[in-house]
Amino acid sequence: MTDGLTVDELLFGHATGTLPEPLDLVVRTHLALSPEGRRRYAIYCALGGALLETIEPVPLRAGAWERLERALDASEARRDEAPRAASTGCLATGVPEPLRPYAPEGFERLPWRNLGPAMEFELPLAEPGYRARLIRLKAGKGIPRHTHRGHEITVVIDGSFRDEQGVHRRGDLVIADATVDHSPVADEDCLCLAVTDAPLKLTGPIGRLLNPLLRI
Repeated sequence: MTDGLTVDELLFGHATGTLPEPLDLVVRTHLALSPEGRRRYAIYCALGGALLETIEPVPLRAGAWERLERALDASEARRDEAPRAASTGCLATGVPEPLRPYAPEGFERLPWRNLGPAMEFELPLAEPGYRARLIRLKAGKGIPRHTHRGHEITVVIDGSFRDEQGVHRRGDLVIADATVDHSPVADEDCLCLAVTDAPLKLTGPIGRLLNPLLRI
């Protein structure tokens, strides 16, 4: 990823199918929770359609249409299975659709890891160079002050938190990089999905001593 990453770049990347799996997941979760995000995304989808109309057509490979039909059939089958998946309690526990494969029995049933101020569950993604984690914070609790060696892209699933960039609520997509030095604090019980492409860098007096031990 490049410096100065924006929400619009992420939405456009998702619309064009160019995002790596962890970033695609965080954008899909944002779209599932944010009506405003969906409105902005629709603009990029329309733009992509307009761009396709300007591209000179090329001959298809043999069997291309049959492969497309199979892919559409598979997509319809997954959609048909959604109500059965919901019956396990996913909807009742507020799991957004993109995250249901990782929390089929609800967030509370995940094997959370206690990190002191926060609880963490790392999603089993295979994309090299990225980590995707669910993070829970109790109201009034905070993450130690830190900046970023790369990017951290966070979507608020439930509750809210605040930092030097403002207050972030359900569905908000928040981007932090090396220009952001912050200490997020939950205004209320808060659950987020956070994707990072490099370890954090603690900036508090004690935190600086712990940096060599960090991989988050």
